[in-house]
Parts: sequence; C-alpha cells; structure tokens
Amino acid sequence: MPTIRPFKGVRATADKVAHVISRTYQDYGKKELKAQLKYNPYSFLQILNPGYKFNQEITGLERYGLVRNRYLEFKEEGYLVEDKKPAFYIYENIDPHHSYTGIIAGTSTDDYLNNKIKKHEDTLSLKENLFKNYLKAAGFNAEPVLLTYEDRSEINQLIAEVKTTAPDQHFSTTDFNSHKIWPVTNPELIEKIEREFKELSQLYIADGHHRSASSSLLAQEMGDEKESYKFFMSLLIAQSQLNIYEFNRQVKDLNGLNKQEFLMKLDQHFRIQNRGLELYKPSKKHHFSMYLDGEFYSLYLRKGLLKELTPLQDLDPQLLYDLILDPILGIKDLRTDSRIQYSYGKHDLMHMKERVDKREFKVGFGLFPTTVEQMKSIADADLRMPPKSTYIRPKLPSGLIIYEF
Repeated sequence: MPTIRPFKGVRATADKVAHVISRTYQDYGKKELKAQLKYNPYSFLQILNPGYKFNQEITGLERYGLVRNRYLEFKEEGYLVEDKKPAFYIYENIDPHHSYTGIIAGTSTDDYLNNKIKKHEDTLSLKENLFKNYLKAAGFNAEPVLLTYEDRSEINQLIAEVKTTAPDQHFSTTDFNSHKIWPVTNPELIEKIEREFKELSQLYIADGHHRSASSSLLAQEMGDEKESYKFFMSLLIAQSQLNIYEFNRQVKDLNGLNKQEFLMKLDQHFRIQNRGLELYKPSKKHHFSMYLDGEFYSLYLRKGLLKELTPLQDLDPQLLYDLILDPILGIKDLRTDSRIQYSYGKHDLMHMKERVDKREFKVGFGLFPTTVEQMKSIADADLRMPPKSTYIRPKLPSGLIIYEF
C-alpha cells in the first residue's frame, strides 16, 4: 500500500519553460555545457553551475550554498513560480520514437525504508551522503526518481480523464520532444489517485536509487522538522511504458591471452560463430555479441547451462561477469576496474566497434536488454544487479517541476 501525496510544485513560467528545463547535468559535454551557460541565461544549468557567474570552479558545501542562491534569484526574477495549490502532475512526453505519460508526486521515505518501494541496485554511501548534503543545503529537488508499477486500468482511466482537458503547459524543445503538464488540484480526483495507488502492493525504482537513498537519509536526519522531508519527488509510470536499453561493455586487454587462447576458453560455455564484418546484435537473452580483432562473433550460452538459473544468474550482465569477465579476463570489481568501460543503449554496436578499431579497447561485448520482469524479479528477491545493467527511459528534464523541502 504505497503512499503518494500532492505537493506545491515550482515551475517555470509558460513563456520561459522551454528555455529553463535542461537534460540531466551529467549528459552535457564540456563544450555544450559552456555554450548553454553562455547563451541561455534562463537555463536551469545556471542554477546547477553557480561558479560560472564568478568564472570559478566551486565544489562542496560552498557550491551547494550558491546553488541555493541562484535558485532564489530565479524565483525573485519570476522565472520560477510556486503553484498555489498542492497538485499531482500528469506529465506527457512525446519524442520522435516513443511517448509516455506518468504522474509526478511525492512518494514516502517510510515506504522506501519499509521496502514498499523496491530496489534492484546497490548504492554507494559516499554518493548517498553527498547528495543528501546537497538536498539539505539547496532546499529543493529538481530531478524526480523514476518509479514503476504494474499496469492498473483504474489508474490509466484516471490519467485519461485528466488528459481530455487542455494541458496547463504545452511546449516543445530543441531535441524534438513535446511536453504537456496537467496539474491535478481537484480534491476528489486527488483522493481517487491516492486510493488507487494504495491498492498496489509495491512500487519499483527504475532509475534513481541514489536519489531515493539520499532523500531517505535526509528524512532521518531532519526528523519531524518538516513534513516535506518525509517525501521525495517521483515520476510514477506504468511498467508497460518503460523502455530498457542495454549497457555494452568494452575491455582493454585479454588478460595476457592471445586471440586463439581466449576463444578456446569461451568455447567452454558458448557456441561461437564468426560473423566477420556482419554486425551482429543479440536478439534474445543469453545471446551475446562480441567484436574482436576486426570481426564480429555471436556467443550463444550452451543449453546445458540454462537449467535452474537463479534470478541473478538469469541476467546477461551477471552471466557475462560470471563466465567471461571474472574468470577469463580477470576483472573482479566492475565498479572500480579501469580495464572495463560501458556504453549505453543509444551508443549502438558501431560505437563499440569504433572504440575497438581505434585500439582504445581490445574486445567489446554487446548484450540483450534486461526486461522489466527480470528487474522486478531481482527486486522481489532482494537481490542487486551488477553495475550498468540497465539504461532506462524516460529520462526526465531537470527543472521541469521542482519539489521544495
């Protein structure tokens, strides 16, 4: 019985919203970030990069305080305005390939602690504390956690009912995305939405494990100071609307093996087919693509190994680690070993091929995407996926709706 609640969101004014919202900070290269800061004074990146105003690189608590100052300046200038009534926010995004609609709401840190919001990834305590301190100093969160739930027709109907009315905001951005927002302030409709979510047995974190953990830490630290600390902003989206892409892997060497020795070791667990220059992309789980020495290979897990797999062993990222990366290539820690790097779904196999051809890496592995059901099985079993097992969309813009503590 998860608890969600409406909140007074802070949003950009209609005339500036397309200029204010930004992609997540980590998605910008240095040159693009510099251009955004130079030419777009309304960008939310101005808030997240307060040192730009002083031409200084600022870190730590000093930066967090200046982020707070820039945020308050955006409110004072009228670029950002707090809504007058608490609301759930129905949000629709349409891009050139997909569309999705979800509900932006406050979700309970108690539900997170009590495992009504289930996790499938481990978090690092250092990152948890860093972001907790950031939230505390800045006083707001501008990037919701992505939560998913089993499709429920009653929730779909409520969303569809709201979408029959004109959106409060409707705008497009230069990445060819269309955005629509409907604030839900009607008390009866709010109560219906809350009641329907209480009928669910649990929610699942799709993306945002560190943000969830940090919000929980902050709630514990602040105690009963404010009710707002007991909730964190999330986008709730039905699992049928999630798009999960793979993370491919590239490794810098063969751990002292030559090509033939390496292939012979792979033969113990995989049927290997040399596909030459034919680009091979896995079409189902337990099939892998490999690019080595200018040629593509398909690797099919031998059928005898498919019996009685645990939920964790059923994951291709885990199989790759258990059968190749660890025992053959000697990679023990997927988080810290500098010999391995990852490229996510939007970087296709040609990107992997280019990195190997440039001799930045010796071998690349392409994977089949993890499914929603696999992700849920891991969370239900209270297990954790290997790092970089999923690249999940949608990715919400920063600054679209802001949750204040």
